[in-house]
Amino acid sequence: MNHTGTAHEIEESPLLSTRFIVRLTVVVACIAALTLIISFGGRWFGGRISLAGNTDSTAPITLTIGRDTLRLPENTLRFPSQRKDGLSERADLYLTWPEMQGYSKEHRERFDDIARSSGLIFLRIAQSTMSRDMSGRLEPIYSHLIEGDGVPFANGMTLHRLRADAGYAGEVLLTAPRAGAPDYVVRCALPATPQMATSGDCQRDIKVGRDLTVLYRFSSAHLPDWDHIDAAIRHFVEARLVNASATRR
Repeated sequence: MNHTGTAHEIEESPLLSTRFIVRLTVVVACIAALTLIISFGGRWFGGRISLAGNTDSTAPITLTIGRDTLRLPENTLRFPSQRKDGLSERADLYLTWPEMQGYSKEHRERFDDIARSSGLIFLRIAQSTMSRDMSGRLEPIYSHLIEGDGVPFANGMTLHRLRADAGYAGEVLLTAPRAGAPDYVVRCALPATPQMATSGDCQRDIKVGRDLTVLYRFSSAHLPDWDHIDAAIRHFVEARLVNASATRR
């Protein structure tokens, strides 16, 4: 046996084979790539968590609901599934009051903190299923559900109790006269104390456009602004109708 040759071969054998070096290089490259992905992905994912489904994009989204077409800022739409152009059964919106704006970093605490959500108004825009809006239903429907006489309420309004079997448990009807227009009508579940008010204590619907119903909910804390809220919501929706010439009251 040639021990000298064997020793020489052993001495000249590389400590790290070429194949091992290639594998090590690939592993290091993969770790570096993974680090970058985690870094940038973490920032993106963290941003998505902080937005919690909201978006501050004001890009216009065009939705056709029934016979009406609306062009709405993307950040006013509550649900990501509705933030795309095309046909839609409805549009669900949230707006700050009194600014009437969608989600933004400036006002994000109202959207992210449920304790501050009373500063929001929630809208649902859909094709009308009834021939009359809430004001129009006062005489033919609500007047038959009222129990007893109305009592004066704040801000020029009158409070009406609804019968227990009317299907509106815990709710009352508030009305107010308006010059040149049917009485304002809104249903509310009034809190025991002002501190217990929520973002959806009161509910009202109006007709807008060719054939749209706008159902909106707001906090009873904003009842002093009932007439301003009603006018602002009508203006907001009408101003975003593509078929603006077809708007009606």
